[in-house]
Amino acid sequence: MIVNFVFDKMSAEKTGKAVGNININHNFNITDVELTEIAFQGSKPALKILFEFRVDYEPKIGSVEMNGHLVYYDNEEEIKKLQTQWKKEKKLSTGLTTLVANTILSKANIKALILSQEVNLPPQIQLPKVMPAMSPDKKSEYIG
Repeated sequence: MIVNFVFDKMSAEKTGKAVGNININHNFNITDVELTEIAFQGSKPALKILFEFRVDYEPKIGSVEMNGHLVYYDNEEEIKKLQTQWKKEKKLSTGLTTLVANTILSKANIKALILSQEVNLPPQIQLPKVMPAMSPDKKSEYIG
């Protein structure tokens, strides 16, 4: 289970005007996995998973960057197994990768949305919009 999530660094920069079609790419990488300890009924081993999250705009009108870490806790045997796997393969188990990815994406996308708004960059995710209802006479004109 994930017991802690922290952003260590955040930056948003606008370098140009948003004109025409803009491609927005966002991604994250797990940069390292370290053994750490948490204070839970004494001292227990856990994994500190470091990540980076980026939003890039094309043409280059700006970027949003974040670095952070989360702490994952499981039984001692599983923690050591995951640590060993990371050292050998630079990979985590599929289940843990899914949990970590979903946690990072949910928290980082919200933060990136706020940061991009602060520097007037377009949002990196599609936001819901309210559309006016069609009047009854217009509905009959629809050809579909």
